[in-house]
Amino acid sequence: MDTPICDFVADYVRSGRVRLHMPGHKGKPFLGMEPWDITEIPGADSLYEAEGIIRRSQENASVLFGCPTYYSAEGSSQCIRAMVFLAAQYAGSRGRRPLILAARNAHKTFLTAVAVLNVPVRWLYPEREEAYLACPVTPEDLERELTNGELPIAVYLTSPDYLGNQANIAALAAVCRKHDVLLLVDNAHGAYLRFLPESAHPMDLGADLCCDSAHKTLPVVTGGAYLHISPQVPKEMEENALRALALFGSTSPSYLILQSLDRANAYLDGDYRQRLAAFLPRVDQLKEKLRGLGYELVGTEPLKITLAPKSRGWRGTELGAELARRGLVCEFADPDFLVLMLTPELPEKTLEAVAAALEEIPARTPIGERPPRVIPGEPAMTPAEAIRSPWETLPIENCLGRILASPSVGCPPAVPIGVCGERLGRQALDCFAYYGIRECTVVAETKK
Repeated sequence: MDTPICDFVADYVRSGRVRLHMPGHKGKPFLGMEPWDITEIPGADSLYEAEGIIRRSQENASVLFGCPTYYSAEGSSQCIRAMVFLAAQYAGSRGRRPLILAARNAHKTFLTAVAVLNVPVRWLYPEREEAYLACPVTPEDLERELTNGELPIAVYLTSPDYLGNQANIAALAAVCRKHDVLLLVDNAHGAYLRFLPESAHPMDLGADLCCDSAHKTLPVVTGGAYLHISPQVPKEMEENALRALALFGSTSPSYLILQSLDRANAYLDGDYRQRLAAFLPRVDQLKEKLRGLGYELVGTEPLKITLAPKSRGWRGTELGAELARRGLVCEFADPDFLVLMLTPELPEKTLEAVAAALEEIPARTPIGERPPRVIPGEPAMTPAEAIRSPWETLPIENCLGRILASPSVGCPPAVPIGVCGERLGRQALDCFAYYGIRECTVVAETKK
C-alpha cells in the first residue's frame, strides 16, 4: 500500500525550497521533526476538501477498514462531535427530534458535543452496581428502552470502555436496525480490533458510525484518529462527513499526524496482522499468570489488562505507584482499578517484566471498601443551558443541591460522574470525594 502524504512531504524536504509559508520554524529542526511539518502548500491537498494525496491516503484507510474512512488530526474527540452532528442532521432530514439514547460512561467530549449542538440525551444506566467507568447494555436492556417512551434517532455506546469491557455490538446493532435507529460507537480504544484473526471491529459488527483513536492502540502519533461511515447509511451522511469534521476541526491540521496515519496504512497492510496474531497468545498467558497469582482481572478486550487489585490488598493508585518505581508506567489507576494497555510495539521482554513485578509485589489483607454507586442526578437544566450560564467553582462540600455547570466531572479517563445541568445530590458528592475531586464548577446563583 502506498503512502502518498509521506512521499509528497519527503520530496518537499529533499527539494530544499525556501519556505515562505507557515509554520514559523521554516523547517529548522528545533526538536528534530520540523522539516516534515508543513501546511497546505500546492500539492499537499486539504484535509476537509481532499482531492489529492490526502484523499488517496484516506482511500487506502477505507480499504483497510472495509468502509468509508476519514482522518482526524485532533483525536476521536473531533470524530465524536462529527457523529453527533451527523445524527442530528439525519434527524432533521427525517422530521424527527435529534434525541440520542446514550450509555452513561460516555467520554466528556460527547457531553460538550450535545451541549453545544443542543441535542437532547436520554441516559442509559447500568441495572446492577458498576464502576462509573462501565455501563453494560444488553440487547434486552436496549429493546426495553427503545419500546418505552420517545424513539431516539440514535443509540450511542462506548465499546471497548476504559476498563476493557466490550459490548455485544452485533446483537445491539440488530436491535437498532429493528427500530430504525442509528448505532454510534465510540471505539476509541479499539482500532486494532479490525486486524484480529477474526475482526471484532464495530463497523464489521453492524455499527452505522464509529470513531477510532488510531494513536491509542496503533503505531500512530497522538491525535491521529478515524471516522468510519457504514455503507448502509443514507448516502448524504457519507457526503457530509468531511463537512461535519470541518465544523469542529482546526483549519491547520497537523501534517505530522497526517503522515503518521498515512504511514500506518502501509504498516497495517504489511505484517501487522501477523505480529498482532503472534502477540495475542503471549498476552493471554500473562493474564492467566496474573490470575494464578490471585489478581482479579476485569474486561475482555484482548490488548488491555485491567486489574481490580483490592482483592490482593492494594488500591489501583498504590499498585500503579509500585509499578512506576520499577520503571513500568500504567495507563490509568484509581482506587479500584489499574489499566495496562499493550501492543506488539512494546519491547520484547515487557510482558515478562510486568509478570515479574506483579509477582514481586506482596499480597496484603484484602480491601473490602467499595466505591459509592453513581446514580442519576436530577435534571435541572439542559446541558446547553448549563454551560451557557455564569459559572463559579466551589469546594465540593458547598455544592450540595447546586446545578453542575462544567460539561462533566470525572477522573482522568474523562468519563462523567456528574453531567452539566444536573442538580448535585449527596451521592454525587460522595463519589467526588472518593475519587479525590475536591471542587467542581456549578451554575452561579443570581445575585439579588
